Amino acid sequence: MITKVVVVLPAFNAENTLSPVVKGLRKTLPGAQIIGINDGSADGTGALLRSVCDRTIEYTVNRGKGQALRDGFAAAREAGCDAVLTIDSDGQHDPAFAPSLIAALENFHIAIGTRDLTLEHVPKHRRLANFLSTSATRLVSGGAVRDSQSGYRAIRREVLDEVHAEGDRYEYETDFIIRAAHAGFTITNVPISTIYGPQSYFREFHDAMRVIGVLWAHRSGMFHKPTPRPASPVRRGT
Repeated sequence: MITKVVVVLPAFNAENTLSPVVKGLRKTLPGAQIIGINDGSADGTGALLRSVCDRTIEYTVNRGKGQALRDGFAAAREAGCDAVLTIDSDGQHDPAFAPSLIAALENFHIAIGTRDLTLEHVPKHRRLANFLSTSATRLVSGGAVRDSQSGYRAIRREVLDEVHAEGDRYEYETDFIIRAAHAGFTITNVPISTIYGPQSYFREFHDAMRVIGVLWAHRSGMFHKPTPRPASPVRRGT
């Protein structure tokens, strides 16, 4: 049973959307520790994180989501976590689904909050970009991923201990999931609500090219089916 969950919450200029996310997490995961990472924000995000999170990591300049996750994972391991939950601060992830993602870790190593991107209110260019990215990721990771661009994930401690992904921006998440799959860690998809509207800092060309670079680097794993590891009982938190 997972007893110690640490939430890793990267934030960049998220002053207007951050509070409901944290309030929702406090309600749905009342025992979780929340680590906020202020990624060089120019608004009041840093002060807000310091007021609502259990711990904050501060960057004076924007270093990218990948670096924020890397430092957040290191802090979560130092805190003795059984599992980590990553969630975006822009309001596109409903905290109400957090317990479902954590519960899925009883049988899997990684749970990805998976959106229905066929819905009409999802921008067409985002539907296409996610379809192409997810299709390629499925090919090089063994076929488990259905929403490769979702940053709403629950990850067991042993994955964090072993997987060391590369990249400082959005490509980090793709590299992480592919490396985890190749290492035999099991992945499941947990349905979540599909929310669009808040500003996204995903740069359509530059960040897409970074993701493509990661997929190309892992092309040797295309169509390879990794041997899954058993999801052994989770150790108790300290």
